Amino acid sequence: MVQTTNNQLNVALIGTGMVALTHVQSLADLSDQLTLKGVWSRRSEHTREFAVKASKLTGYRVCAYSSIESLCLDDELDFVIVLTPPNARTSIIQSLALARKHILLEKPVERTSAAAAHIVSICKEHNVTLGVVFQHRMRLASIKLSSLTNEELLGRLQIVEVIVPWWREQSYYNEPGRGSYERDGGGVLISQAIHSLDLMLSLTGPVSQVQAMASTTGLHTMEAEDYVCAGLRFASGAIGSLIASTANYPGDAESLTLHFTQAVARLQAGQLSVQWRDGRIDHYGESAATGGGADPMAFTHTWHRDIISDFANAVRNQQQPLVTGQEALQVHLLIDALITSSNQAKAIELTLS
Repeated sequence: MVQTTNNQLNVALIGTGMVALTHVQSLADLSDQLTLKGVWSRRSEHTREFAVKASKLTGYRVCAYSSIESLCLDDELDFVIVLTPPNARTSIIQSLALARKHILLEKPVERTSAAAAHIVSICKEHNVTLGVVFQHRMRLASIKLSSLTNEELLGRLQIVEVIVPWWREQSYYNEPGRGSYERDGGGVLISQAIHSLDLMLSLTGPVSQVQAMASTTGLHTMEAEDYVCAGLRFASGAIGSLIASTANYPGDAESLTLHFTQAVARLQAGQLSVQWRDGRIDHYGESAATGGGADPMAFTHTWHRDIISDFANAVRNQQQPLVTGQEALQVHLLIDALITSSNQAKAIELTLS
């Protein structure tokens, strides 16, 4: 593939749905290093309309590709950001991988861990870099907590508490396929709580056992779950709990609390508080909306921007991005185990890789 001069990379977007404008805003911020060359979706008229919007946001002309084939034949593209629903992924990934286009993929990778593993294997077979958008890792507070845990300054982890008390109006689930197994692969776990679970795993290490209850409440008409509660056992020996919902009106920011032998660390709404057991309290980060209420897009685009920038650097320097496709499989395996545990009404052991 042909790169532009001065390390400027060309990017294309596939998919023009809810989160697409967030990516365009991010690329506009990164115009000194990235150029959004074009967009494509299965609806040609919508693609053309979105290209006009993207051109206005970026300040330069963004083209509308006529087909996935024309996008794949564009030798000037360095990587592609894929934003489609999970059930539309595999054939697109196959086409991009065959064309040797590196891929940054919006979560989830696919609807099940098996389907996600297939996508990862396709990219590996064709030597294509695959990254996944788990932007919560890019919050300053998350980065600080990761540093504290990596340096083992907080002591040994004992308890983990994850709470995702979100709300979605019924209109959100009235969109065809949303909250279904066929299109999305499930409900609150794979579409919303997946961010918190991925961040948790990056800080705690793997989960070894789960016991869960998942249900669809009378507050929504949808196929998959809108409420989950679970007990977690970690490979480290720590124990934990999870509550995830899109039925908690009016919605609040998700939180992750880690109890260590030396301190308790709590992440919420972009902020980290560390309460040391000797009485000291430290605060890091800035408060930010997270999309936990009725407006799912009520969050800053800067975390997406930083994920895209990280992936661009990975492509440019031929190295791994912050979140690889292989690493993203861990949260998929956890979600599958939680649903299996609920369906079978028993504890499920996870095979640790």
